Amino acid sequence: MNAVEIKNLSKNFGAKQAVCGLNMTVPMGAVYGFIGENGSGKSTTEKMICGLIPVSGGSIKLYGKDYTDGAVRARIGVLIEAPGCFPGLSVWDNMMLQAGNLSIPDAEKEVVKVLKLVRMEGAAGNKYKNCSLGMKQRVGIAMALLGDPLLLVLDEPLNGLDADGMRIMREVLTDVVKDGTRSVIVSSHLLGELQKVATHYGIIRHGKMIREMTADELDAGCRTYVALRTGEMNKSKMLLGCRYSRVEEDEAGFLRVYDRTTPEEIVTYLYENGICVTEMRTDKIGLEEYYIDLMKEGK
Repeated sequence: MNAVEIKNLSKNFGAKQAVCGLNMTVPMGAVYGFIGENGSGKSTTEKMICGLIPVSGGSIKLYGKDYTDGAVRARIGVLIEAPGCFPGLSVWDNMMLQAGNLSIPDAEKEVVKVLKLVRMEGAAGNKYKNCSLGMKQRVGIAMALLGDPLLLVLDEPLNGLDADGMRIMREVLTDVVKDGTRSVIVSSHLLGELQKVATHYGIIRHGKMIREMTADELDAGCRTYVALRTGEMNKSKMLLGCRYSRVEEDEAGFLRVYDRTTPEEIVTYLYENGICVTEMRTDKIGLEEYYIDLMKEGK
């Protein structure tokens, strides 16, 4: 059984179609990276999954049941935009209020458990308004975890976090799905960070799913390249550009050759033209470059 199965989903806002015939599958136990440009339909899709806005067409099933089923709706945790907290209250008081809203039995024990899961147990007495952005994001996830949901839907939880905040957030997401019963849908523009934690991906464009894949399939589909430096970079780029179809200079100052070739072939070719290679490595493109290439293909 999958956590989420969406078929031919559509959403219209007047004459504008925000989501068009979208199909999407989120397996149980997955951290599903939901990727797309601004305005591609990510947040609209997430809101439909959570029942926050009605669908215009198609179907959504959560754990085999229709998304309108009361029992399954009660097992969804949501963090879209910002957590609804009272700034002047402490983290603990905000959590207890939410637990009361959800009629959670033994609320104190449940709040302690979820605050520990998101690494916020030591900041429970802090006023929410005094929390850092990363702490506020973790409070939001803690609220979404109240009631032991099977599915978490998180919209841009990595935005604005520093390096340590991102590391903690990655650990939290990994812990959430550790037992294999919970699943997480997480949208983010920080694709390099998302790649460190996601097990599955869905790439949406203009309201349509253009590709779904596992992390292993992404790794297999990412092109390899040879990166090199020489003492004469401009001449090297010109020579390699005459021989290979795609040669680019990256931000670190390496020339990248994306064609099917070997480092030995490139070294020999440049040496025959009077150029010595000073540094060389082989590597694969990451999720961000894969996504950019995919968007270029679509255009």
